[in-house]
Amino acid sequence: MRKKRKKLLFEKLVKNKFKLYNSLFLNLPYPRVSNVGSQIPNLYEACKQGLEKKFSPLEILDTFFEKQSTTLTEKEKIDFMFRVIQYVERQVVLFDSIEDAAFSKLRLLENDFMFSDYVHLFEKSDEESIWLKKLSDFSTRIVFTAHPTQFYPLAVLDIIAKLRNFINQNDINEIDITLQQLGLTSLINAKKPTPLDEARNIIYFLRNVYYDATAELYNEIKQNTPSGKFENPNIIQFGFWPGGDRDGNPFVSSQITAQVADELRLSLMKNYYKDLKNLQKKLTFRKIENILPKLISDIYVNMFDASISLPYKKILHPLLKIRELLIKEYNSLYINELDSLIDKVNIFRTHFATLDIRQNHSVHKKTVEEILKKHHIIEEKLEELPHEKLVSILLYQNFTINTDDYVHELVKDTILTIREIANIQKKNGERGCNRYIISNSEDIYSVLFVYSLLRWCQWQNEPIPVDIVPLFETMEGMKNSSQIMTDLFQLEEYKQHLRQRNNTQTIMLGFSDGTKDGGYLQANWAIFQTKENLSQICKKYKIQPVFFDGRGGPPARGGGKTHRFYAAQSNKFGGNSIQLTIQGQTISSKYGTKEQFKFNIEQLITAGLKRYFYQEENDISDKSRKLIEKLAQLSFKKYDELKKHEKFIPYLEKKSTLKYYSRAKIGSRPSRRGIDKQLSLEDLRAISFVGSWSQLKQNVPGYFGLGTAIQKLVKQGKIAELQKLFNEVPFFKALILNSMMALTKCNFNLTFYMARDKEFKEFWAILYNEYKLTKEMTLLISQYDELMQEEPVSKSSIQIREQIVLPLLVIQQYALQKIESDTEYKELYEKIIERSLY
Repeated sequence: MRKKRKKLLFEKLVKNKFKLYNSLFLNLPYPRVSNVGSQIPNLYEACKQGLEKKFSPLEILDTFFEKQSTTLTEKEKIDFMFRVIQYVERQVVLFDSIEDAAFSKLRLLENDFMFSDYVHLFEKSDEESIWLKKLSDFSTRIVFTAHPTQFYPLAVLDIIAKLRNFINQNDINEIDITLQQLGLTSLINAKKPTPLDEARNIIYFLRNVYYDATAELYNEIKQNTPSGKFENPNIIQFGFWPGGDRDGNPFVSSQITAQVADELRLSLMKNYYKDLKNLQKKLTFRKIENILPKLISDIYVNMFDASISLPYKKILHPLLKIRELLIKEYNSLYINELDSLIDKVNIFRTHFATLDIRQNHSVHKKTVEEILKKHHIIEEKLEELPHEKLVSILLYQNFTINTDDYVHELVKDTILTIREIANIQKKNGERGCNRYIISNSEDIYSVLFVYSLLRWCQWQNEPIPVDIVPLFETMEGMKNSSQIMTDLFQLEEYKQHLRQRNNTQTIMLGFSDGTKDGGYLQANWAIFQTKENLSQICKKYKIQPVFFDGRGGPPARGGGKTHRFYAAQSNKFGGNSIQLTIQGQTISSKYGTKEQFKFNIEQLITAGLKRYFYQEENDISDKSRKLIEKLAQLSFKKYDELKKHEKFIPYLEKKSTLKYYSRAKIGSRPSRRGIDKQLSLEDLRAISFVGSWSQLKQNVPGYFGLGTAIQKLVKQGKIAELQKLFNEVPFFKALILNSMMALTKCNFNLTFYMARDKEFKEFWAILYNEYKLTKEMTLLISQYDELMQEEPVSKSSIQIREQIVLPLLVIQQYALQKIESDTEYKELYEKIIERSLY
């Protein structure tokens, strides 16, 4: 009944409104394209019916053009397709705005665990004590990454915010005008964004959404603790990668890192200034008159001059003095507004978000080699040294490092970046930049190289104020992780470093590259087991682990229903925090408005805390573990066979949009590592790898191998065990439901023409058969009648969105087919593909 109510409400607030405003939008008289809007519904029907009949995109669009006009030149057809893409992009923006506007009403029907649901735990004093302790120690950190797959220019973000407000008000006239503005405003970047551009796009959300929303949610949490004793400004934290993540991005330099850190601080000061000016209008009391103007003046200077900074305590202390005076002298008037600003200062301090540094292990190895060559310890390679000797050098030996002594640009920048960390900490406070993440960590040197470089380049004879974070993202890295961390914890020098870092070790696990390497089920199960193993090792050495998950938007990259995933975590995991990356489409779709942000952060907090109070729900018996392990092995075998298929890479190169990611003006980072080398799976960025499968509507990384694995166990008579596993093990159920989402977004009819392709028909059939099998098997073990049966609103949202983009996808495949036919308009068709990626 509840699901039916949610679906009916969704249809009323979203589906019906979209039909209304979309009809208005399609009839707007735009220059040169006045006839395109009216043709969109016809084009959609032609695409839908054509694909159902298994026609190719080439056949569908050629027939469509013939019916419309026999006199259209090929150039005119291309121009029409460009205009369709522009319309579809704006339809997506319209749908997003309508869905966002309805969010606050739709969420009332959510039955997910919310913070207020824990109030009953206060019934006994001892339970209140436990609750407050867990709450006071717990933290969430969302880390904005440098993978902006759905970032609009700032002008478009403002239009979207305005449109959302008018939709809430049902103001048809203003919606009409705003849709006209949207139609005439470019939705894409005029040029490829720089890392600084990417940073500013995310800072837009920090300033306009998260700054106020965080304080509001923090206050709501305090209101839900009856004793009023709660005080934990670390419960909601932000991390930041644009400008700090240089792994494979040649455009991120130490200068860019410094600029982004300044941009974060200056932007925060502007928010503080605005709040202080508003307070000044209310706190018109004599004893406060001298304190507040001085603070406002100090903040004003720090808004514009990047060369200076105001320490956190010099902002906080005047506010605390004002608070004391309000209570003592002025009847606590406006104290709630003041407390809100104090909370913000305690949460954001002077950094706004912690800027993480990330670099690949191979770069650190190269840098260490160059330093040791310069000091005549080796001739060419580190392999010249025995393990014990190299470890001894890395731990004990000191060198004087002069940047000008090195010619290799990456080596110089690595040295300069470490020195820049110290500069940022002076301006933004230690939290401004205090984590160094190492991609491709597969041995102990991954951590020791960075430890030694931090010593040699900046902190020779003093504690290192930086957390060194290994990123285990491949099957090999996860396999080695337990031994790596054990060996590190046995080194007295590294243990001393951890003591200075509150005996805490942050460990990052990469879902995106893990899935690319091991397949969906194997990667997720390997990460699960890795967390359990590392938790035990940390417990043995009395180290507090912090697990930082590198997750993307779609299930294939660790996304999906994030709170469901964390609520299902093992009670054997150590640590008291949830940390994860979020990026482009996830920022805008799950955290793009104040209501969405507060809801999803609250879900994360309650999902993390649920593990402590309902531990028995997440127990996985030995029997269930063996079953999951068997499924993981079988699915990996199937996925590994696909990876090794001779047509795997050629298929992506010739039949997908893979090679066009590097040409599109979406992000600053190249779409692959080792651009000069022949393409290999290892070099592919997860975002372009997963994105290419998504554009094909095949979503292979989100399910491939799962159907085969389940079928093999079903044939062994284990269907009842698998159904029990789904119903009783939250972790397994979360994986299956996320995979169902990936399956729901598939549409193999779009590429059915490949079943007749001479070179790739057999490979395509492998993909199609596994899709059908996985759909059948997941329905069998869930005992559902349809995919996403428990999530009618999400499913409806997906279905509408798929309808909107269907003409665009057919155009994209049409262009790929035309390029294969060696058309004289190849360059224009390539531009169509690039344009459609957005």
